[in-house]
Amino acid sequence: MNQELDYAEMLEIPVSTVNVVKKKSFFKRKNPRKAQPQLQDADLKELVVDSVNERVGAYVYAEDLSEPPAPEKPIKAKLNGDRGSKIIFTELVAVCVLAAAIFLTNVFMPSSVINTFIGSLKADTKPKSEPVYSEIKLSSVISELSEAEVTMTDNGVLCFTGESGVYPVCDGVVSSITEENGLYTVQIAHTSTFSSVITGLSDVYSAKDTKVKSNIPFAYSDGENEVRISMYDGENLLNCYTLSGEVPVWNS
Repeated sequence: MNQELDYAEMLEIPVSTVNVVKKKSFFKRKNPRKAQPQLQDADLKELVVDSVNERVGAYVYAEDLSEPPAPEKPIKAKLNGDRGSKIIFTELVAVCVLAAAIFLTNVFMPSSVINTFIGSLKADTKPKSEPVYSEIKLSSVISELSEAEVTMTDNGVLCFTGESGVYPVCDGVVSSITEENGLYTVQIAHTSTFSSVITGLSDVYSAKDTKVKSNIPFAYSDGENEVRISMYDGENLLNCYTLSGEVPVWNS
């Protein structure tokens, strides 16, 4: 029994029961009247178990069967959400204050710096006004390599007969193309009011609504028919220019 108890003490394991073996004594008591009362086996076991558990300190290592406390819920996400709401609210207040300041300055201080700045922004967004026809530089309607000769009628129509590529008098957009008896008539819009009409063309390279450049031929003449170029301001035929060689020039 002592070996088992010593082993339990080394392992620091609480003891719940023990076997007790009583050995008979070789010596008989001389005075049975004075003999101490003998303990029962059950009482002896309890005493031994209590003694061992006190020495081991079983009460220190007794298992705590109570439920562990529930872990605290994280509050980081909630804090972040509250912070985001505060930022959004602050930005909203700032926007409202700015809008109110602009409104008050528009009403009571129309010549303030902020109104001048906003007015300049509005002015920049307006489309630029287009030039009048007399401010546009004109170019020759035939190639430099062509042998055709360009002339001008009394009413301001340019004419030539000869094989050549045909050029617009200035940049523009093809607004219409018509064909009659194998010859083409093309109208080119240079501005919203300034346009030119070219008749007697053998072939047209550019389609309707395409841009044309003054240095790129848009049509062709085989030289068998006269090509005529008329320029208009709205519906008025223009004749306020002269020829400088093959190039039309506005009258000063």
